[in-house]
Amino acid sequence: MKTELIWIGKTVNKQLMACIDDYVERISHYMPLTVNTIAELKNTKNLSQEQQKEREGELILKQIQPSDTVVLLDEHGHEYRSIEFASWLQTKQHTARRLVFVIGGPYGFSPAVYARANEQLSLSRMTLSHQMIRLMFTEQIYRACTIIKGEPYHHE
Repeated sequence: MKTELIWIGKTVNKQLMACIDDYVERISHYMPLTVNTIAELKNTKNLSQEQQKEREGELILKQIQPSDTVVLLDEHGHEYRSIEFASWLQTKQHTARRLVFVIGGPYGFSPAVYARANEQLSLSRMTLSHQMIRLMFTEQIYRACTIIKGEPYHHE
């Protein structure tokens, strides 16, 4: 199974990006993972939040193939404990050809992206920065990989 992370806009904080890169490299020892950064929209001052979500949604949907299993990181999605997420990911490794996780922009997703998604996943009921979610989620993917392999990274 191939795994892809899609997100809107580059990670602006260099320390966050260094940590994300570290986890992406660690994950690559367990499974193929690519990160696809979609450029932020320009001149958004003249766009409503809905218009911005629609345009970002069009860019996201262009990156998704019909056979992809698409999972949105969304505050209304299903929450897992780390061990449960590892089990979920292991199941997906056997059933999905390409697993695509999408982290949207600051206003979330368009209705078209929600319609295309197979699932929604939440890391917390709290509202978190979409920049920070990138680090938290890559760490959770790494943690899941170590749980699946029975390695001692996760303590419970």
